[in-house]
Amino acid sequence: MARMAQGIERGKAVQGLGVAALQITPPHYLFRPDDDSMVKHFEALAKGTGLPIIIYNVVPWAYLSPQLLTRIITTVEGVIGVKQSAGDLKLVADLILLLGNRGRIMSAVDALMYPSFVLGAHGAIAAILTAVPTLCVQLWDAVQAGDHKKALVLHEKILPIWNSIGHDNVYNLPANTKTCQELLGIRAGVPRPPMPASSPAQTAAIRAALKNAGLL
Repeated sequence: MARMAQGIERGKAVQGLGVAALQITPPHYLFRPDDDSMVKHFEALAKGTGLPIIIYNVVPWAYLSPQLLTRIITTVEGVIGVKQSAGDLKLVADLILLLGNRGRIMSAVDALMYPSFVLGAHGAIAAILTAVPTLCVQLWDAVQAGDHKKALVLHEKILPIWNSIGHDNVYNLPANTKTCQELLGIRAGVPRPPMPASSPAQTAAIRAALKNAGLL
């Protein structure tokens, strides 16, 4: 109850600031709540905050199935969509099939933005968009225009960049994303402790991937 109250309090604190939606993970205690409790959790948050909610489906031990996500989004007023993470494109495909256009399905399968867009994801919320936004927008535009030859070329540029920042050590992903931005001339600052900055080897791999994509 204390965490629920804190979540509602923080949601109310940003009312009036132009927030499009709150991105909220499922509750992730040591033990996973059952499905009915998950539904009630998001009902309480949506009602208490008065703001739209996008479920950030990323916590491995509290992962929500496509069926449960569809139930929540279609029955709980205020829950408008999901950021589908964990690198599993099949779950994205299942969710698109079950939910359709009744909610916003945002892909966070960074390595597979291209097929996510082809399958019908409504967009993306992902680290790779922060790292190389121009390429990702070009990819989205190419898919929407049906130019799959161009989209495939863009995918083949983006995937090595993702591999360089997130494949070997996902824990260091935020730091590596900042390194990518810094190499592209965007001041990104340092990662929050205790996360270490990118190692020289990681930085060299990121630089090589950016160069391969024609960004350096």
